[in-house]
Amino acid sequence: MRQSNIYIIFYAVIITIVSGGLLAFASQALKPLQDANVELERKKNILSTVMSLKEGDNINEIYASRVKELVIDFNGNVKDGQKASEIDVAKEYKKAPQERLLPVYEFRDSEKLNNVVLPVYGFGLWNDIWGFVALQQDLNTIQGVSFQHKGETPGLGARIVSDEIQDRFKGKSIFDNDVLQSVFMQKGEGFDYSNEPHKVDGMSGATLTAKGVNNMLQDYFNCYLNYLKKNQQNLSSTL
Repeated sequence: MRQSNIYIIFYAVIITIVSGGLLAFASQALKPLQDANVELERKKNILSTVMSLKEGDNINEIYASRVKELVIDFNGNVKDGQKASEIDVAKEYKKAPQERLLPVYEFRDSEKLNNVVLPVYGFGLWNDIWGFVALQQDLNTIQGVSFQHKGETPGLGARIVSDEIQDRFKGKSIFDNDVLQSVFMQKGEGFDYSNEPHKVDGMSGATLTAKGVNNMLQDYFNCYLNYLKKNQQNLSSTL
């Protein structure tokens, strides 16, 4: 009996080692494909804030031809040698705003700047929230947004990922007479804010998630303020 138990234990150890090795090999073999899928999803989320994507669109081709990536600092200065796609916004979020590296995605038609897409990051009711905000050429009017979350309540705060909620931000303004105001989701739902440039209808039962979105937008619009101001002046001088 003792000898058979030794055989069983030996067999179990061998199976564990072999299985672990196969899993590690599979993980390493699949990693390039997983990384490519993550990168494709990032590009898709960026493009979706600016344009309507159709099934079958070549995301990589559109992105390569229309998007210019930059990394800036809090003062709006471009950081040479840094790649926007390699900046971990979640890690940067933990730093003081003045110390963050900030990715910027300029959506261009030839050499003409049409939109800028700004990554944003924050905290909702339960966990992290993040996304992208696209501004029109005036660097004031919101073209579109794309929000994601890690653990907001289904049917309540998790609605920030829906087109219904995200469409409410389109056409809103982040400046008022050159003063940064941001855009704020209101408490409650079912109200008309179509004539309010800085207000968005809220989400019933998700006041704290909405507050998280508001804080996230205000925080990151302030981070990008110097970049936006510099480019608004450049646009004005060329018009």
